[in-house]
Amino acid sequence: MSGVAASGRHDVAEYFALAECGVISPDDHVELLDGLIVAMSPQAPLHAATVYHVEHLLLRKLAPHLLVRVQMPFVASATSAPEPDICVVSGPPQRYVDRHPSSAVLVVEVSDTTLIQDRITKASIYAAAAVPWYWIVNVREHCVECFTRPDAEARRYADLVRAAGATILPLPSLSTEIAADDLFPRTP
Repeated sequence: MSGVAASGRHDVAEYFALAECGVISPDDHVELLDGLIVAMSPQAPLHAATVYHVEHLLLRKLAPHLLVRVQMPFVASATSAPEPDICVVSGPPQRYVDRHPSSAVLVVEVSDTTLIQDRITKASIYAAAAVPWYWIVNVREHCVECFTRPDAEARRYADLVRAAGATILPLPSLSTEIAADDLFPRTP
């Protein structure tokens, strides 16, 4: 394995090569975070329903030139290829036939059991990739954590706003406003 560093960390090229040759299968449910191949948790029904709900809300609200990708690779750096729950990227879709996106307008993670990882590890990865808007849809506390103003060099976001209820989420590329509560599915 030529892409493995002495520390046992992997780069993106090696990670995708492992998948292509079958060492990592689609059933493995893993992602590459800062050079480490990390297992992803199985989805609880509330997580899956929230991802579906957010996807369809954004599809209705976003400008037509933006694409909503669900749980697909995002090449954030040479050593990180997370699979965010939602990744909003510039189109057209043909742009991603032979490569995964390496820039995004918005990344959304729906979080309950992965809240610490989403707040620390993934926020650092997305800030380093200069993703301007990162939302954690926190199903545990029924709020949205909105990270903005990434400092790529410091690998952190300068601003964090916790939005709940009717608080409007900041995102300039939306055709209409979205309140924090809009991101949560309603139960019958």
